[in-house]
Amino acid sequence: MRILLLPGLYNSDHEHWQSHWERDLPNAQRVLQQDWVTPNRQEWVATLDAAIVASEEPVILVAHSLGCALVAWWAATSTTTGEQKARVRGALLVAPPDVARAKFPAPSFSPMPVNCLPFTTIVIASEDDPWCELGLAQQWALEWGAQFHCIGALGHINSESALAEWQQGRQWLSQLFFGPVSE
Repeated sequence: MRILLLPGLYNSDHEHWQSHWERDLPNAQRVLQQDWVTPNRQEWVATLDAAIVASEEPVILVAHSLGCALVAWWAATSTTTGEQKARVRGALLVAPPDVARAKFPAPSFSPMPVNCLPFTTIVIASEDDPWCELGLAQQWALEWGAQFHCIGALGHINSESALAEWQQGRQWLSQLFFGPVSE
């Protein structure tokens, strides 16, 4: 199974947990966008579409921040065939941003699509994310048909959160591969 890493605005820097996963997981691949500073929703969706179609194996989407909105928009608007869409087996959506907030730097991603996602999805949010209120992230998870987890006060769950390899995140990722672990 291929893991497609979907960073948000400005890409994920060297210390971001997505960059650690890209270095550590042999089946992980970052989807590179043409413009990380002024993203265009249609271009980002087309780039994700191409990455999914190019994969010869099923994929798990691992999105951070604006990458979460990208997944929601891809699911709502992609024109790929049903067989190609079925390659997506799951998504880990971490720190979805409030794309409708005033002066959000990627206005083409507003409003956030709230269609039920056609694959197993886990949404992770923080109590003190400056880009999204916890209740809104929880509401989206409900509308997307996703499992929801609040991980406490970890800001935007990015490099500043100092998660490094982020083992807890990897446990949620493994659920997308193998299902929940029995306790």
